[in-house]
Amino acid sequence: MLIKKQSLTLLGAVALSLSLSACSAFDWLVYKPDVPQGNYMETQQVEKLRIDMTKEQAEYVLGRPVLRDSFSDDTWYYVYHFKSGRDASIIHKELILRFVDGKLAKVDGDYELSPEFNTPLEKSSLPTTSQDVGEPLVPAARGDEKPLVQEKNNAPKPMKKF
Repeated sequence: MLIKKQSLTLLGAVALSLSLSACSAFDWLVYKPDVPQGNYMETQQVEKLRIDMTKEQAEYVLGRPVLRDSFSDDTWYYVYHFKSGRDASIIHKELILRFVDGKLAKVDGDYELSPEFNTPLEKSSLPTTSQDVGEPLVPAARGDEKPLVQEKNNAPKPMKKF
């Protein structure tokens, strides 16, 4: 009888301690979603920025900023904050654009700028291909003359006389 009472007390104490620490002991079993907030930007987007871009061009490349300075519309803030639900790691990135007379003058933040950032759009050149520039880039002509899709003949059929 005494052994039963002690084992019941021990079992109750174990159950109580597990229930009190259940949040931390079984935390890996609970699904927690990832929480992305702000403007997610790829490095390819940031590399398209050039000095002397207009505000419309910068907004076309990066999207709308999270925050525009309320005292002057010449400073735009792009902020990205990501909290992982699995391990609670946090990624925080910022990009700050500063405009002078409606043209992009300075970019600060956590992203690498393109080496051609200081070359205005008017003076930069488009990337070229390895083929001659005068030759159009068209796919090779198909060898057979058959159509890719066979069309159905929808002409009305003549009626049979009985």
